[in-house]
Amino acid sequence: MKTSIITDTTALLEAANILQQGGLVASPTETVYGLCANALNENAVKNIYKAKGRPSDNPLIVHIADLEMLSPLVEEVPPMARTLMEHFWPGPLTLIFKASSLVPKVVTGGLDTVAIRFPSHPIIQQLIKASGLPLAAPSANTSGKPSPTNASRVIEDLEGKIDAIIVGDSSKYGVESTVVDTTGEVATILRPGGITAEMIEAVLGSVTIDPAISHALKEGELPKAPGMKYIHYSPNAEVIIVDGEESLVISKMNELIVSAHSQGKKVGVLATDETKEHFKADLVISAGTTKNLTTIAAHLFEALRTFDDADIDIVYSLAFPKKGIGNAIMNRLEKSAGYHIIKL
Repeated sequence: MKTSIITDTTALLEAANILQQGGLVASPTETVYGLCANALNENAVKNIYKAKGRPSDNPLIVHIADLEMLSPLVEEVPPMARTLMEHFWPGPLTLIFKASSLVPKVVTGGLDTVAIRFPSHPIIQQLIKASGLPLAAPSANTSGKPSPTNASRVIEDLEGKIDAIIVGDSSKYGVESTVVDTTGEVATILRPGGITAEMIEAVLGSVTIDPAISHALKEGELPKAPGMKYIHYSPNAEVIIVDGEESLVISKMNELIVSAHSQGKKVGVLATDETKEHFKADLVISAGTTKNLTTIAAHLFEALRTFDDADIDIVYSLAFPKKGIGNAIMNRLEKSAGYHIIKL
């Protein structure tokens, strides 16, 4: 398959036509790049799973470009969902609703619920409007790898497997959307993201956090939202997180680096601006400053992919504060490490 690389983002008609014909188009969004297909076309959605190598019980998020598109896709809009929509849509927030009969089961991973997001990025908004379709869109990468935050990584993973890739800017947030289940009595965060628990609590008064955020799902347990069940966000390198007081972490990581080098391994370190000079690894990458966790979130996935570019065998990473968007950073980092954490 020849993949069309679309660099003129003012001319999206070609991409819209591809979607209308059941094809696949990768588009920038404010979270990460997404792989889009007509959410109401079962065969098109199946091709998303095929192109990514994604398990079919992993639900997809449906993207809309105005509130009128929501009603046909859901049975009802609970009051708490309406409140969250008023405050955070368009933006990096996905809401779980009871699905209408219009939504194919291949989109919902066999569940009776559907995940829906109204993105704020102008390109995907224009794409939805030009095609006239709700778009199912997981991250535009090979399943399990770190999500792409720029077009070059999409090309790296999916060129020759999909119909078109729209080249836009780097993703603003760098981590996928927050997912909130609004079908119960209390809003429940199923995946942390750019809309933080503190922000949601400020408008709803209370919010619960699904315990599956901090551990792998058990065998046979269905994922309620994308990213909950399978290995995600993982570079080819082994990732190990070292968590504790900063001076102890630096000392321990340098011990681990020496040990890994003695075994002939190439070693990478995911550090911060404040700590990067303390490590003698083959590749040290700063994700940013701990004074601005938003910057670290934006750089996380690209850093993990850069270790693979350098054929790094093992990556030692600092832990980041679990506050605000730090919860999303650590959720992705812990999954990339398979929950392999050394606590000091």
